[in-house]
Amino acid sequence: MLNIKIKIAIRNLFKDRTNTILNIIGLTAAFGSAFLLCVYSLYELSTDEFHKNHESIYKIYTNEQTTKGPKSSDTHPIPFANALQTEVPGIEKISRYVTGGTLLTYNGNTFRVSSAWVDPPFFDMFSFPISKGNKTTPITDKNSIVLNQKMANTIFAQEMAIGKTVIIQRDGVEVPLTVSAILEEIPSATSMNFQAVYNFENLPDAYYANNLDRWDNQNHAVYTKLAPEITPEKFEASTKDFSNLHFAEVIANSKRDGAKPDANGNFRQLKLLPLKDESFVINKNGLITVDRSSQYFVLGIAFLILFIASVNFINMNLAKSMNRLREVGIRKTLGAKKMEILLQFWSESMMVYGIAFIFGGLLSYILIKPFQILFETKASFISISNPSIILGTLISILLITLIAGGYPAFTLSRLKTLHAVKGKLEANGKNIIRNVLIIVQFSIAIFLIGGTLILWQQLDYLRNKDLGFNKEQVIAFPLNTKQERKKALQLFRDEFSGNPDILSVTASDNILGLGKDGTMMTSVISFDYKNRLIATHMLSVDYDYPETLDIEFIKGRSFNRNFQSDSVAVVINEAMARELAEKNPMEAHLILGDNSTRFSIIGVVKDFNFQNVDQQIAPITFFLGDSTLRYVYVKVAPNNLLKTYEYVKETWNKMEPNTAFLGSFLDENIDRSLKRERTMMTMIGSGSILAIILSCFGLLALSLLVVSQRQKEIGIRKVIGGSLSSLVILLTKDFLQLVIVAFFIATPLAWYAAHQWLQNYAYRIDLNLWTFLVAGGIALIIAVFTIIFGTVKAALKNPVESLKME
Repeated sequence: MLNIKIKIAIRNLFKDRTNTILNIIGLTAAFGSAFLLCVYSLYELSTDEFHKNHESIYKIYTNEQTTKGPKSSDTHPIPFANALQTEVPGIEKISRYVTGGTLLTYNGNTFRVSSAWVDPPFFDMFSFPISKGNKTTPITDKNSIVLNQKMANTIFAQEMAIGKTVIIQRDGVEVPLTVSAILEEIPSATSMNFQAVYNFENLPDAYYANNLDRWDNQNHAVYTKLAPEITPEKFEASTKDFSNLHFAEVIANSKRDGAKPDANGNFRQLKLLPLKDESFVINKNGLITVDRSSQYFVLGIAFLILFIASVNFINMNLAKSMNRLREVGIRKTLGAKKMEILLQFWSESMMVYGIAFIFGGLLSYILIKPFQILFETKASFISISNPSIILGTLISILLITLIAGGYPAFTLSRLKTLHAVKGKLEANGKNIIRNVLIIVQFSIAIFLIGGTLILWQQLDYLRNKDLGFNKEQVIAFPLNTKQERKKALQLFRDEFSGNPDILSVTASDNILGLGKDGTMMTSVISFDYKNRLIATHMLSVDYDYPETLDIEFIKGRSFNRNFQSDSVAVVINEAMARELAEKNPMEAHLILGDNSTRFSIIGVVKDFNFQNVDQQIAPITFFLGDSTLRYVYVKVAPNNLLKTYEYVKETWNKMEPNTAFLGSFLDENIDRSLKRERTMMTMIGSGSILAIILSCFGLLALSLLVVSQRQKEIGIRKVIGGSLSSLVILLTKDFLQLVIVAFFIATPLAWYAAHQWLQNYAYRIDLNLWTFLVAGGIALIIAVFTIIFGTVKAALKNPVESLKME
């Protein structure tokens, strides 16, 4: 019996091979894209879950009450971690953590290494797999270093790495370190990535030794593993006395300045951020907020695409079933029951859906590599190999195919046998299910098109926004050298001075945007000013920094080599001037540091975006730097940008032949920092295109269904003089009304979603109705052409063929 049903199903599918092929193509495209989108989103959502203790590891951050509202910070002073473990119960393990780049030398060869500095308990807390060497306490010794396998192979080639000595530069001194362990490849779904790990005490003196007793300088993250009996809420509540003791002056200043306490009466509260949430943190109105909306949105697009394809499948099955009325009638006259008819239709649906599912899987397998390259991700099918996901997929397939096969079968089996044998089906002008499905389809398509347009506008706005500095003509690169940095900078200046296309050279301790070395960081210092607590970002710069970047002065001057007093002078931005609240900020003096050095303000520059372009411009203060200068900025003439870039690269290779050149124009750095927005725009845009194509497949199927039901009406209208245009309008107007209804449903939903998403950006576009009108217009135009394609053939048909009697 089963074999007979399968043979009949194959025969029927082959007989109507046009619809079968369309169904398989649409579902294959839907399954293929949905698999890839699910792989990406589930991979992102699984970040850091490979750590055995990921449920009990937390990152410590602080919520501080200020006069401008609560602010979050995830950096801490050097003595913080040890004091917290000693004074607050419930900590099983704790480790400080900071990242950066180091130069590592072996046998005369120098390597740029992305590095992390941690405390010894780090490898007990986290499940980073160690394949060779000391697997229990690899960095207890201050003179130890842990390398990952890839970096070990790069440095030592075929040599045994364990026990070898390498040299790092620290405070201008060569420090020998012994390789104590080799890490296996770190799983790609991680918020921590490094090539080398050092003992925290190996940080340069400016970060560690000089701050051993300072609670006012915060420069690193802290992770903790709680004891099994301690909940995060219980731990947070127990830290109140700790904060009141060690940050008494900060709290007193907040009270003095008029800050209001939080709901629990605290001015400073330690909080715990679960490790699994760290990759989804955004800074919203100054507070650390966990936001997985992007990942869930991508997952939602995958389900919406599958939903549209499944609705099409149902509609096309229904359209196809009109040609099988006589078959159903004959089956009923021969005694077939409704269940037998349903099973026959279901078996055909299962066959098409199963084939499309397999083809979709093969398509996603073929496209996974290009997908990984396009979206710069290491997502793989392991992300969707969870048994619960597989079971859910199979159940969904059974339900969808049951509906796709059962709905037409149920509709046809209800017909009177005589009507079925004659092939007559009364057209129901009030087909609520059909109308609802098409409205939902096009609502989804219009929603996605509108979302794509909003994303594109916001990304274009951020890319082209005036950031307050020259990003097109300035090349920036890290000063990865074993030489003393000030001396190396002067050597570059001297070398570049003979090239007329190089206009200016300077340096700072930070980079604008996201550089090729993957670094993006800032430093913040707080100090008391006229009985008010002021916080400012710090930037150590060399001479000519504002001039090289074309940062505009609104008052005063830049640092000048002819004024020795500039070593204790600063330049501030407008935001910092507003913080000082002085009528003339040039008359203000800032007292900073342990030795209470008095700095005079010699200039005020216009605000510029020195952080991510989605953040509000914060106060910043320029200091004249020396050994802290880590990035070189080269301003070049606009007429030979690429040629001059190659010259700068060749100069680097000549002066530092053993270290890779990691330079790029600042506009590239800015674009690199917008990776998340680019990824979302590409995914939503691709989903929109596929959604509209699949919706049109369904619309085409429905238009063919209506045409098949109204053939005689079309013939009569042609006989009495109906024109081609009037017939096309007759056949299309009902569908176009549904698309218009979809527009009015989708527009407010898309507007609300876009408005909520844009709140994450300090600088954003203004929403306007035209964007959504364009989205609706695109959907409407495509729908019109689709319907016309399905109806013109019927309108041109000879009326004799439509009116002939059976």
